[in-house]
Amino acid sequence: LLASDGRGRTVVIENQLGSTDHSHLGQLLTYMAGFDANVIVWIAKSFRDEHAEALSLLNRRTGEDTEFFGIEVELWSIDESRPAVNFNLITVPNEWGKRPDTTPLSPVSERNERYRDFFQGLIDTLRDEHRFTNARKAQPSNWYSFSTGRGRVKYGANFAMGRRARIELYIDSFDADWIERLFDHLLAHQTDIESELAASLEWERLEDRKSSRIAVVRPGSIDDDDDTLNEIQDWMVERLLKFKEVFGPRLADFAD
Repeated sequence: LLASDGRGRTVVIENQLGSTDHSHLGQLLTYMAGFDANVIVWIAKSFRDEHAEALSLLNRRTGEDTEFFGIEVELWSIDESRPAVNFNLITVPNEWGKRPDTTPLSPVSERNERYRDFFQGLIDTLRDEHRFTNARKAQPSNWYSFSTGRGRVKYGANFAMGRRARIELYIDSFDADWIERLFDHLLAHQTDIESELAASLEWERLEDRKSSRIAVVRPGSIDDDDDTLNEIQDWMVERLLKFKEVFGPRLADFAD
């Protein structure tokens, strides 16, 4: 599709019915060059990690006037309602989330500022040293989530009740059957997964919330001293990288 945005820039939109592949990435770049497009949007059912990273690399290497978006399309339905389309952002331009927002902001508490500072450091390390994410801005909240390349599944880092720091794989969808099948697919490999992670995991179905999560936990609170928080941050980085290494291929192998 060829379009224009509110600033008069040319937009190329590549729609793909299945999972992303190299052929469609090539087509996207060809259309971009042919139409001298500034905004490039790739929509697919699911994004493979290498294609999400390719778009992130293009966002990092091109000028500010060129933007690449990777979007997964989903259909949501509650009970017997008609399906509604949801577009889930997988890859966005590096500075996209930093554009001015004229919405008045409520004051942020001192505690939430501590959360924001902590997760900003986590994001910066993951982005700059490990290319784990292209995220730029933390929020004043006790959690942050990262894309897995599967729109309904996220890697999460958070501080939980009971003075616990957690790294988790979070599965969330309106399709309870899909959640159960993916959770069972991973649970069938529990022994191998925990062996590869060298850690015991908490496997939580959360059936009443139409979500599930698989987590590794250690003691920790945002109220800890700076040295301890630095240690927790290092632990989160190491665990997130390991989660991607261990869960990534198994998520890619799961058939919708």
